[in-house]
Amino acid sequence: MEAQHAALKRILQDIGPCLIAFSGGVDSTLLLRVAHDVLEDGATAITAVSPSLSTGERREAESLARLIGVRHLLVETRELDDPRYTRNDGARCYYCKTELFRVLGLLAAEAGGRALVYGAILDDLGEDRPGMRAAMEAGVRAPLVEAGLTKDIVRSLSRRLGLPTWNKPAMACLASRVPHDVPVTRESLGRVERAEAAIRTLGYRQVRVRLQGEGARVELDYEGLERTARRSEGAKVIQAVLASGFETAVIDPLGYRPGGRSRPETART
Repeated sequence: MEAQHAALKRILQDIGPCLIAFSGGVDSTLLLRVAHDVLEDGATAITAVSPSLSTGERREAESLARLIGVRHLLVETRELDDPRYTRNDGARCYYCKTELFRVLGLLAAEAGGRALVYGAILDDLGEDRPGMRAAMEAGVRAPLVEAGLTKDIVRSLSRRLGLPTWNKPAMACLASRVPHDVPVTRESLGRVERAEAAIRTLGYRQVRVRLQGEGARVELDYEGLERTARRSEGAKVIQAVLASGFETAVIDPLGYRPGGRSRPETART
């Protein structure tokens, strides 16, 4: 871990002043912290705001940036205006990241040609990550990959540095709750956001509300499933989902797993 930490600092020093794509996830939070440690005011966090980012995640990103003490900008991305994105095939993440890096590229040019970096890690290389192709095409650097950081190292180093995200559950954009080849709409994303926020208000930590037609399938972690085994607790979760605009709701007895029964979802790094 120490070797990777040192390598990461050297890489960021070599990159110099940069804009960091910052979602508030485990990986991008560590990247932002180390970039700020090395570059101080040369590091700027950029969070993309669109209907695919929940209000809760946006607020958490703002809170984390304040904690680190880094300059933080919120920028609007318009991936939902792209029919290639909304048709929601296997390349959805590619079009999302293409839009993200287009917007960041404009900001980088305005800032005198600053480098762009984002929080991909070594674990991502073995998965189907269309967004990584978009990053390569845009010339965006992945310092955590270059320094050899895995998810386990990211979490361990985050804990040592006192980052509250060290044990944060994996997160993903709201569009990942929509089955592939079912169009992504603002309305469906809004229902998912409301339902997941309502369930978290009940004290559940790892939550996915996945669309099934006009209904929803709720995935919870093991502790969550244990709670909902009590009929009264399960009824509260179902009612929270129905009150968010879904016609039907079920709790998946298999619990949370990335991507549900479809393709793997792309974590927000």
